[in-house]
Amino acid sequence: MYGFQKEEMPKISENNDKYEFTGEYITFEIDGETHTVYRIRAKKDIIDKDGKIIVRKGELGGFIEKEENLDYRSNAWVFDNARIFGDAWVSGNARVYDDAWVYGNARVFGDAWVYDYAKVFDYAWVYGNARVFGYAWVFGYARVFGNAMVFGNAWVYGNARVFGDAWVYDYAKVSGDARIYGIARVFGYARVTKGVWSSGDVIEENDVKEAKRP
Repeated sequence: MYGFQKEEMPKISENNDKYEFTGEYITFEIDGETHTVYRIRAKKDIIDKDGKIIVRKGELGGFIEKEENLDYRSNAWVFDNARIFGDAWVSGNARVYDDAWVYGNARVFGDAWVYDYAKVFDYAWVYGNARVFGYAWVFGYARVFGNAMVFGNAWVYGNARVFGDAWVYDYAKVSGDARIYGIARVFGYARVTKGVWSSGDVIEENDVKEAKRP
């Protein structure tokens, strides 16, 4: 449900000079729970670590459920129609935009970006210079960091780690205790459930990898 001027707005800390809640809200249900997220507005120019203005005072941002979702002491920001809710936390120089969702107990921080229709949820972390985009999902206790990218319709979940300059994309799924790093590429309909796959490895199409790499 979309609406304006909802009576009960989330509380804002006295020290929060970064953003405020507007009267615009969305109420929706996911996994049997109902959430209401509120669009935010910048109270000041937000400047990234390189001195570039990424949001100007008065500009609208995306939606968060409560102040605890978006660190007001950092340069992190949510744009467009993106949503951060539950006990998720976005901080550092991270950006969440387009129609992406970050929720559950997920963490997005550092210089990470989550965008398009991507979802980061459960206890997953995305950080460093990592990028998660397209229709990708990162969930469970997964970690995506470094300069890694997860995109397309890929999933990274379980206790999997994707880092370095690795890419996971198309319809690939990386799960279990798998470690993908270096310049490894996992794509097509590949499934990686355990083992360590590093620089120069290419896992593609219908490959299913379960044994530890020699």
